[in-house]
Amino acid sequence: MKFDKADIALLETLQRDGQATAQTLGEALNLSPSQAGRRRQRLEEAGVIRGYTARLDAERLGLDVQAFVQVQLARHGAAEGASFTRLLATRPEITSAWTMTGEADYLLRVFCADLPALNRLIHEVLLAHPVVARVHSQIVLGQTKPDAPLPVA
Repeated sequence: MKFDKADIALLETLQRDGQATAQTLGEALNLSPSQAGRRRQRLEEAGVIRGYTARLDAERLGLDVQAFVQVQLARHGAAEGASFTRLLATRPEITSAWTMTGEADYLLRVFCADLPALNRLIHEVLLAHPVVARVHSQIVLGQTKPDAPLPVA
């Protein structure tokens, strides 16, 4: 899909403020609100804009420990991967998961209330799964760059 300057500006604006009104978008793009609204709708229908969410503060929710957990599977068949993927879907503290190249098969981003909760997740859930061979965790001490918008231009 080709994007013109107005599309790029619209996407950048919406990444900063997903609640921007058609009026606000129109002002930012030097378009009428109806034109800006139609552009947004076209990008939504094309699947470029997948949805809108609120960004919550993990610490204010009592989730004081963030970690990245690498998981290596013992076996790599389709059934084993599907089984582990089903486990991931059941655990709300695992907020995102990626399949990886290299030594680890999966990289998980997790948020837990405290270190004992992270310990339970690792030992009682992940390592207890029959297909998991090894887990390596890294606890986040601080985030020097917040999650940023995608580069659109």
